[in-house]
Amino acid sequence: MFSPRATLLLLAATAAQATLQIIPGATWTATNTGTHVQAHGAGIIQESSTYYLIGEDKTDGSAFQNINCYSSTNLVEWTYVGALLSQTASVGDLGPDRVVERPKLIYNDDTGLYVMYMHIDDISYGEAKVGVATSSEVCGTYTYRGSFQPLGFQSRDLGLFRDEDGSGYLLTEDRENGLRIDALSADYLNVTEPVYLWSDSIEAPALFKRDGTYYMFGSHLTGWDPNDNVYSTATSLAGPWSAWATFADVGSDTYDSQTNYILPLGDGAVYLGDRWVSTNLMRSTYVWLPLTIDGTSVSMANHVNWTPDVAAGTWAVGPSETSPEAESATPGGEAVEVACSGCSGGEAVGYIGGDEASPGTLTFSGVSSGVATRSTIRIKYENGNTAQRFANVSVNGVSKVVAFLPTEDGNTPGSSSLHVDLKAGASNTVVFSTSGGAYGPDVDRIMVPVS
Repeated sequence: MFSPRATLLLLAATAAQATLQIIPGATWTATNTGTHVQAHGAGIIQESSTYYLIGEDKTDGSAFQNINCYSSTNLVEWTYVGALLSQTASVGDLGPDRVVERPKLIYNDDTGLYVMYMHIDDISYGEAKVGVATSSEVCGTYTYRGSFQPLGFQSRDLGLFRDEDGSGYLLTEDRENGLRIDALSADYLNVTEPVYLWSDSIEAPALFKRDGTYYMFGSHLTGWDPNDNVYSTATSLAGPWSAWATFADVGSDTYDSQTNYILPLGDGAVYLGDRWVSTNLMRSTYVWLPLTIDGTSVSMANHVNWTPDVAAGTWAVGPSETSPEAESATPGGEAVEVACSGCSGGEAVGYIGGDEASPGTLTFSGVSSGVATRSTIRIKYENGNTAQRFANVSVNGVSKVVAFLPTEDGNTPGSSSLHVDLKAGASNTVVFSTSGGAYGPDVDRIMVPVS
């Protein structure tokens, strides 16, 4: 089993090791769209050295828009690949004002098809069905094959699991009876028989297997609001299963998130959760955190940031950082200092960008890094709008568009991830400027890894 200490020693021994960070709850800008990643209720499937994230597009609210696919080789930088299923103009499961949630994929070796299951419903959640779609490519065009209630029972939140022998299983929340594990047919296109039923009211199921033990994760039923998620273990899918137990700090509401998937990483795993914002689902974020597994006991600490190493199957706590303040940087054009009671120092720099004669800019000079490395800068900011703001951010002359989701109350700084190449020494320069003539965020400070 890996440990943060062992990984830190490995990183210290490799001076140029990248410190690309996962920042739970931050704005995650896709590398090729310049907008926040839209893949909620997601699952991940790995092909060779590439991870594919498949989830719900909530850009325009709760009704079905798209099932999106993003790819990454490091779990940090995500590139939009395309929509696997999209809303149709005609009436039907994928038509306007429909619910299509929690898409999950598994691959069938015999048919050569990727099989997607998803929750299908009307806006009143009265149908409670599963939908099935297939494709010969993981992020290709999917053929929708229809919907049904598995074994005649309701199905809302769901998950998929492929065991080591190739057997497939549907994990399904049946509101009237409880949480089910159902066996799939050999081609994964249907449900054949029940395997296990918890009578407890648990949704958002996610199943993970390690060293012969199955770990089922799930959430209590509290609507869009978070709660203390739980897990149960067994050595057989048919049970007996242990009593449900919490794995995050009690009372933390799983760090304001809800389970959607458990991703194996080396000898351990990573919890993938959604931090839902029911009043503006577009701005929902992702809480991904490493799980600590000790026998059949699971725990999960909260981290502001952490660094996965997918090649080694390890992770490390976030690096130490410097935190240059925006009010100590150099504003240009229309950019000015603005009051910000929630910001460090009580001030930020606003009016960055805009389409005025002299658009606002903000330049951080002399930014220090201990080594030349690819790393993640955390940008602390405010955005009092209800929509994303954007800024063009240049680091050492290399520019990219970065998204900034609305902040919680307009006065509590959020975080946005910026993945960049830093030079060794104190000669790095970070410049914020306009993107498309619009105003960017009010910048509080940047958090830069020391090494």
